[in-house]
Amino acid sequence: MSGEILEHIELETGDEPSAAVIWLHGLGADGHDFEPIVPLLELPDALAVRFILPHAPEREVTINNGVRMRAWYDMNPSQGHADIKESALQIEALLEREIERGLSSRRLILAGFSQGGVIALQTGLRYRRPLAGILALSTYLHDHARLADEYSFENLDTPIMMAHGLMDPMIQIARGVSAREELFKLNYKVEWFEYAMGHEVCPQEIADISRWLTSRLT
Repeated sequence: MSGEILEHIELETGDEPSAAVIWLHGLGADGHDFEPIVPLLELPDALAVRFILPHAPEREVTINNGVRMRAWYDMNPSQGHADIKESALQIEALLEREIERGLSSRRLILAGFSQGGVIALQTGLRYRRPLAGILALSTYLHDHARLADEYSFENLDTPIMMAHGLMDPMIQIARGVSAREELFKLNYKVEWFEYAMGHEVCPQEIADISRWLTSRLT
């Protein structure tokens, strides 16, 4: 494990949370991006969940002319893989901290949108403790060929929810479908949802996420 704990926001839906969701934002956003989603999930009153919304570090982003912004990785072939590995270690540190705070790994869910979804999959599929689930929104799988050699047996049975917009101009749905099929090949349990939207989150998706989270944590 390396590096300090990332700056983050914490929201709790009740006293003494019995589970936690670590939710990663997309390129150029920060942890506040999904803060308004938490109350919209309307989780059961009996289910107290800690939502952890980390801020990605700032780095130069090649596709934005080198402008510095919050990003989990630079989408540059020469640098992207190293950034993704570094970000995955930072998210592992957040998972380990929740275990130190008294939660079982089986009560932890990794969630992410776009770039954040890439890191959620990268981390969760390799993590050496069993998780409650992985939520991957409008995203894709990084280096699926290497995954076949690196995945953890502890999370082979971990449920995965993937969701994508049919009209996504940023990450075309074909990339999400390809990720789903690669995961199927490795016998992962993937629930797939698609919506008439672009690179965003819609009300029906929020309702589906709420049902999925509830099913995983109750």
